[in-house]
Amino acid sequence: MDNAPGDEPANLKFLRRLVTTLTAVMILGLVVLIGLVVIRLQAPALTLPDSITLPDGAVATAFTQGTEWYAVVTETNQILIYDRTTGTLRQTVELE
Repeated sequence: MDNAPGDEPANLKFLRRLVTTLTAVMILGLVVLIGLVVIRLQAPALTLPDSITLPDGAVATAFTQGTEWYAVVTETNQILIYDRTTGTLRQTVELE
């Protein structure tokens, strides 16, 4: 053998460095993912309005909300969009 007992082949050195680098990248990625989950869970949740006044005869079938508005879908295929701060009807969208 040409190699001394402490020497190792170049391929083995490369493989060891590659495994070490990949391990470090995986640990860093896991730390980043945990950090993002923690940050996301601490974000303030949108609150539901206390009450919604629908037009006469309207029956709600679905509800969704954004940061400045919330919307109610009715049985008559209308989308009623309300302002979050004032609770007033901003827009009515007719669906076909």
